[in-house]
Amino acid sequence: MTWRGGRGKPEDMSATAVILAAGLGTRMKSTRPKALHKLAGRPMLAHLIATCAEVFPRIVVVVGPEMGALAEIASPNQVVVQHERRGTGHAALQAAEAFGTGEVVVLYADNPLIDRPTLEALLARRRKGDVVLALLAMRPPDPARYGRVVMADGLVRRIVEWADASDAERALTLCNAGLFCADATDMRRWLAGLGNDNAKGEYYLTDIVAAAIKEGGRVAAVEADYALCRGINSRAELAEAEAEIQARLRAAALEAGVTMTAPETVFLAADTALAADVTLGPYIVFGPGVSVAGGAEIRAFSHLEGCAIGAGATIGPYARLRPGTVVEAGAHVGNFVELKAVHLGPGAKANHLTYLGDAEIGAGANIGAGTITCNYDGVNKHRTIIGAGAFIGSDTALVAPVAVGAGAITAAGSVITRDVAADALAIARGQQVEKPGRARQLRAKGRQEKN
Repeated sequence: MTWRGGRGKPEDMSATAVILAAGLGTRMKSTRPKALHKLAGRPMLAHLIATCAEVFPRIVVVVGPEMGALAEIASPNQVVVQHERRGTGHAALQAAEAFGTGEVVVLYADNPLIDRPTLEALLARRRKGDVVLALLAMRPPDPARYGRVVMADGLVRRIVEWADASDAERALTLCNAGLFCADATDMRRWLAGLGNDNAKGEYYLTDIVAAAIKEGGRVAAVEADYALCRGINSRAELAEAEAEIQARLRAAALEAGVTMTAPETVFLAADTALAADVTLGPYIVFGPGVSVAGGAEIRAFSHLEGCAIGAGATIGPYARLRPGTVVEAGAHVGNFVELKAVHLGPGAKANHLTYLGDAEIGAGANIGAGTITCNYDGVNKHRTIIGAGAFIGSDTALVAPVAVGAGAITAAGSVITRDVAADALAIARGQQVEKPGRARQLRAKGRQEKN
């Protein structure tokens, strides 16, 4: 069984998720929109979309103007633009025509750690039929400036922002996590009726609580783990969320049969696919797009992205595998070896101090220490082909495009510029010339010139 993130398709066919992603995130001190910042190699918005896709058949993403990168991530889901940033309630209202029927759940893109069970619990509470609105609440270790959820008789009475709260209300520990679930018709009506009579002159999503209660509706709170609900508004909070998601990914991999000698030093991407009986040494970094088959071993201080590792292969220590690389079963990639867009055949070996780029390496071939493929001429990339069972001597430079036939040998220190036939020996280096006593003369001359 291969461990990979993601857990199936939505069973519900009526609810809509509306993700608010128009925030600039000024506290991040970045020119990028907040929702573009990454966790485990994936933008925050992409995390939330992936989770929502497990629960909701329809997803609508609200972005700000000139946020094409976010719109691209949201595709093929519907994207709505909030041309004027007039508050969270105003942002949600921009998607009102896309609410459809059934329930609407409004979420924030900077809450990327929400999981499927939490969303399902929020929907289930609303569907009990005794409330018109359900919201998600949490108890942070430090409530700080979160809005407080004021409860009475098991129901929500109001949400009060920290700045407006009394001392008694600030002492409350139940805080607003920002997610709201209601019938689409109710949600449209409440959003359309919001006012902006506040210090910022903005339309706040949280005011739908007061609107629902004013109509005589009942509002429920679903309490969830703070680790799932935490918002990300600063670089420090982004780092804390990264630690949380890495802990989840490591735990899932261990549960699926992956061995890690020092789990806390391994960094996984959200889509890393690891089969049972993979062994990971310490200090390994996985970028997006990596799969590792059973029995493979990734040794310490290796970095992998966009590559596939076959069964029983050995990678590292200190190896770098870049996008487009495929390492077949039983192959070896050793210390200080870099592969880019390389197909390393079954049982092939590149064990020491080597760069291979844009290359096809046949089964059982041996790549000597210091070998490089000269794949780039300053304008275009060119490919190198090495046949099965070939032996590439140490310090060989292969000037692409070039092919070395099956079973051929290149002599150490060669610069190969022409194709080598199968089973041939290619020697492409200057002839060694020896000058007796010349070294002694050169040293004497050097000392004389120095003095």
